[in-house]
Parts: sequence; structure tokens; C-alpha cells
Amino acid sequence: MGLGPVSEPEAADVVVLNSCVVRQSSEDKVVGMLSRLRSQNGDAPDRVLALMGCMVGPNTTTLEKRFPQVDVFMRPQEYRPLLEIVGERTGIDPEGCLGNLTARAAVTAFVPIIHGCDKFCTFCIIPYRRGREVSRSVSELVHEAEMLGKRGVKEITLLGQNVDSYGHDLEERTDLADLLEAVSEVHSIQRIRFLTSHPNDMSDRIIDRVAGLEKVCEHINLPFQAGDDDVLSRMRRGYTSDEYRRLVDKIRERVPGVSLSTDLIVGFCGETDEQFERTLDMLRDVRFDKVHSAAYSTRKGTIADRKLEDDVPLAEKKARLKAVDDLQATIQTETNRKLLDRTFDVLLEGTTRGKIHGRNRNDKLVYVNEGTIGEVVQVRIAETSPWSLQGTLISQADRRNGAEVATAQPQVPQA
Repeated sequence: MGLGPVSEPEAADVVVLNSCVVRQSSEDKVVGMLSRLRSQNGDAPDRVLALMGCMVGPNTTTLEKRFPQVDVFMRPQEYRPLLEIVGERTGIDPEGCLGNLTARAAVTAFVPIIHGCDKFCTFCIIPYRRGREVSRSVSELVHEAEMLGKRGVKEITLLGQNVDSYGHDLEERTDLADLLEAVSEVHSIQRIRFLTSHPNDMSDRIIDRVAGLEKVCEHINLPFQAGDDDVLSRMRRGYTSDEYRRLVDKIRERVPGVSLSTDLIVGFCGETDEQFERTLDMLRDVRFDKVHSAAYSTRKGTIADRKLEDDVPLAEKKARLKAVDDLQATIQTETNRKLLDRTFDVLLEGTTRGKIHGRNRNDKLVYVNEGTIGEVVQVRIAETSPWSLQGTLISQADRRNGAEVATAQPQVPQA
């Protein structure tokens, strides 16, 4: 429609705020930015201000009263209202923009495949903001992957609040395993990832596709949230610690070389010191490659807010969070140290502070001193840390001399 990006909102004719509500702090940031932009709108009365994402539900009356400076409210993936109001201001018909609307060209891209969540964990606001699960069709997603590939994207990540439940609401019986197969047929896409998984929906079919499809990377994000069964029950997670451990064993048996990341919450309602120790035990036993940890905070409107008491002191939550982070730093230090002198295929994605970075198939962040963004290169690991790896490119001469590459691409029969 003739618009181009600018670096600061003050210089923009159109400003879009994409909101997240998983944590209260995320929502507070959006509110703060809206207040900032409200004070600036007097200098730019024709500016279009749009709020989209998970703060926007089916009824926007309350938001409209709270944020009168916002011109248009859009739920996730709901682009049409913005294009229509921009079309009114510019005189350009937005119809031609809707059919092929997708991300700007980049090496990697995220593709939402299912919106909403049906789990209703007691700590989570998502089902109330995003609604129940709604899957996009396989044909639509394959088309989007093809378009992204034509624009230079080499790797896509299939997204869902509970990505493993994809397809259960579609008329044609299908699941994430089928979608992984279909997207793997897109020639220009070289790598496929998916997140976030729920232990109750991680099926044998999905595990076997991770093991058997060459383009699907050997990395799974599998939140366990707490190591104690009573805490898991209060969270309404639907599994026990033992069931989670057995699932991890199954994944590692079927997908050799797989890396695992997880999410966990410390200080949930009623969590005792002894119960928290079981979370640390889970970390010690499973030895995740990455952990996303958070201290519990009440979210208005959740089941926990209505029925449970947030009774763990803030100081104790912070101490438990530090214990998790310190333990995980030690585990990642030891895990990554074993990768020293090994060689991996790395997709180079961008630069940070003058250094080129990318990821291997196990989602390890790797920095190199040279290379071309968008290429998959072979990198020998020269230095390790808990959070990233440093490496050097393997020359063609080294490859001819038989340098071993750790690609973690086992081929097993598909179910």
C-alpha cells in the first residue's frame, strides 16, 4: 500500500502495537506504550494507531473506553480492519493486499497454526483472551510456507499455545504429524521447528515425525511447570511427574540426539520448600538444554486468582528462581562443554554486535566470525558457555579430509 518501515513510532504514519498477555508485565508494557503514544498523537492527528494481539478479545467496548486514542483493535491474525482504515486514509484499495499477506523476507519465520487453548491451566489467562482452539487448514499453511520460501525464508517455526493439539477441530481428520509431513514437501523450506508442546498431547506420531522427517529439527520444547504432583494438580496440568519423565525417556529413545527445553513456574500457590525441591530434582535428572523459568504472579480472571491463595512470599519466589537459574547454568555449562571440537550444520540468521550468529538443529545459538546470512554452513565449536557457542567455519579442504559433522538426523520408519 506504499508504506515503508521507520525506526521510531514518532516518525510513523501507522503504528501497530502487537500485545502479549501471558504475563502481567507484558500487558503493562503495552499500556505504558499506549499512554506514551497518546501524549504524542496531538502532534500527529492523522496517525493511525492500532492495537492487536491477545489483549484484544471478541468485545472491544472496554478497550475502546480505556484507550480512546486507538483507531483500530484487531485480534491475532485479524489484519483486515487495519488495512481498511489505512486504505481510507490513502485512497488505496486493500483487497489486493489481503490474499498474500505474510512476513517480510528473512531467514527464519514464525507461522501460527492454531489459535487459543482448551487446557484452562489454573495459572493461565490465555483461554480467556485468545478463546478456544481454532486450527488453520493444512492447505493454507502449506501455501504460506511456499510464499515464505519464495521470499528467502529457510526455516519456519510452527506456533501454537498448544501446538500438539493442532487439527482436532478441523472437519478433515488431521494432526501435527500430518502437517509436518505436508510442510516438509515445500522444497524451498530447509528446516522446520514447532512450539509450544503440552505433555498430554505429545503423541507417538509426532515423536516419530521428529525422528523420521529430515527437515524437522531434533528439538522439542516440553513445559513441565512443576516437579511436584500436588502442585501439578493445583495447576490442572493433567499429568504427574512420573508420567512426564516417562515421556522424556520415550522421546530420547526414539529421537537420538534430541535437545529438550522446558518452562517452569516457581512459587505457585501453596508450593512448599519440599515441593520446590522436586522441581530442582526434575532439572537435575532430565538435564534440559534450556529452561524458561518464572516466578508465579497472579493474573486477574484465572482460576488460580479466583480459587487459590498466592501465599508464597515474593522474597521466597525470588530465592527459588535464583536457585533454578543457578542450577540450570551449571547444567548448561556441562552440557555445552561436551560440544567442544564437534562440528554442526548451522543456519546463519543474523548479526549481533558485529558477530554473525545462527542455530544448529538442536536450537543451540552459535556465533561465527564469517559467513553469509541465509546459508547453512559447517561449524566446528571452539568455545562454549552456558548460553551460546563460538565456532569456526569448516573449509572445503577440511570437509574433503573427512571432518565429522554432528547433524542428529536419524532415519527411522514412520508410524
